[in-house]
Amino acid sequence: MPNTKRVLVVDDDQDILDALQLTFESEGFEVLTKDTTEKIMETVSNFKPQAIVLDVLLSGEDGTVVCKKLKNTLKTKDIPIIMISAHPDAATSTKAAQANDFLAKPFDIYELIGLVAKYIH
Repeated sequence: MPNTKRVLVVDDDQDILDALQLTFESEGFEVLTKDTTEKIMETVSNFKPQAIVLDVLLSGEDGTVVCKKLKNTLKTKDIPIIMISAHPDAATSTKAAQANDFLAKPFDIYELIGLVAKYIH
């Protein structure tokens, strides 16, 4: 289906990944979930997501570094990235990382879906 909306979700919490996968799929999205940013460039290149939901803190790895990398790479710079975090100061760091948007955890899952849908045309 050429009109399928593809979203990549990266979070190290398996419960969040499962919940987001089920919910996005029920809304007609094709979803790929990853619990690590290992080989993220390869994953993005192969899956070609139209939006990325990226956790700020991934088992000691900083999601903002990954976000900056994606935003500073020609092939991936235009993919909207929505960052999520339970850390109250994360909103500031996600702006510096060039994320398109930020949602604090816990968030309303439908608010996140609406946010992603806003970026996928």
